Amino acid sequence: MVSKLHLAVQEVSLEAIKNRADDDLIAVLKQHYYEIGEGIGIHKTPARYGAFPTDPYSHTPFHRGAQQPGMTGQVKEDILVQWGEFGLQVDAGILHFSPVLLKKQEFTEVPRRIDFIDVKNQTVSMELAEKSLAFSVCQVPVIYRMSTEDGIELVLKDGSVKKLTGHQLVDPYSRMLFERTGEISEIRVSLKELE
Repeated sequence: MVSKLHLAVQEVSLEAIKNRADDDLIAVLKQHYYEIGEGIGIHKTPARYGAFPTDPYSHTPFHRGAQQPGMTGQVKEDILVQWGEFGLQVDAGILHFSPVLLKKQEFTEVPRRIDFIDVKNQTVSMELAEKSLAFSVCQVPVIYRMSTEDGIELVLKDGSVKKLTGHQLVDPYSRMLFERTGEISEIRVSLKELE
């Protein structure tokens, strides 16, 4: 239930931000959103939660139909919330990056190595710089970096870099990403300072 509430408050918060609601209202919505997120079991220790915080799979035996799909729903809601925090939005087939609920504390403080599975199902390692965050969309790594200006750099499969202004993955690049053509190797999104 907490995950459903978290997702619902996120949707209301994003809608208020989109419609340029009163700043005080947006601040209160954000505060409630973050407080609800902290109440979810995955953010608590087993001692505080009273049990293991999560069990992210269905308890359905292999040989039977769905028996207890409740936790599966929570996992889905938690994934949708994470996408919302990353600011992933698709409008008319164009991917937008608008992480208005993402906090600076989510970014790495020191460089580290990450692995991901690319569109050819190959494990790829890359170095993640400090003050950055990584996730993937359609098996393409997206790197958020804190910067003094907004923008997108696309690393194409031939090694060239295409620079885009703003935070929209304009055509034909969104289509290439969604179709998993392999033309895009990496997406680097520069973000002005976050909260």
